[in-house]
Amino acid sequence: MSTTTHTLLRADGFTCPSCVSKIEKSLDALPGVTDSKVHFATSRIEVDHDAERTTVDELVAAVKKAGYTARPSSF
Repeated sequence: MSTTTHTLLRADGFTCPSCVSKIEKSLDALPGVTDSKVHFATSRIEVDHDAERTTVDELVAAVKKAGYTARPSSF
């Protein structure tokens, strides 16, 4: 049985709303990710994922691969 984890990331480098879909597409392609939502105005990224299949480091790496910087956030 898998457990869904809700992870918050803070992102840097957003310049336009089209960045949002690029990041979401990159995150959604990861195994175990069930939902991702990028908030352009606040530079927050919310990801629901199976932590046993995809780690927070892998989420950050996916954002980096899309061309942006992200880090875990507690709020």
